[in-house]
Amino acid sequence: MTVGTAAKPGHLDAVGRVTLALLVFDGFLCAVLSVLFLPSYLGATPFPISILVAAVANLALVIAARSTTGRIRSGVLPLAGWGAGFLLCMFGGPGGDVLMLASVWTLLLLIGSLLPAAVYLWKVSAKAAFGTVSPPEREGTR
Repeated sequence: MTVGTAAKPGHLDAVGRVTLALLVFDGFLCAVLSVLFLPSYLGATPFPISILVAAVANLALVIAARSTTGRIRSGVLPLAGWGAGFLLCMFGGPGGDVLMLASVWTLLLLIGSLLPAAVYLWKVSAKAAFGTVSPPEREGTR
């Protein structure tokens, strides 16, 4: 019987590292594009569809990062890329140009984009910490 050379569960090979780096870059790109499309209108009505698109994209990026590495902590990396892109868009450009105005849509973009992915990571980490047993079943085992 031979011993296999399987990698450690938390260890990433070169493809995993490149994939994780691309997911972080995708988070950054998602932030920039969602900020650029935030002031979109449908006729005369503000239509910030980029908030919903960013929320779904961030959730997908977090799930992909977690499935790539198998670790919960690495799921935060695409959100860090998104946050870096969001902060970069907050800075003014030459001549005082700004991408994000001081409006409620900016706050909704920040909260709406990060909240679904953060809730997913919280639920996954709670399942990992406490197992898959729900609290009512645990109380009945006294």
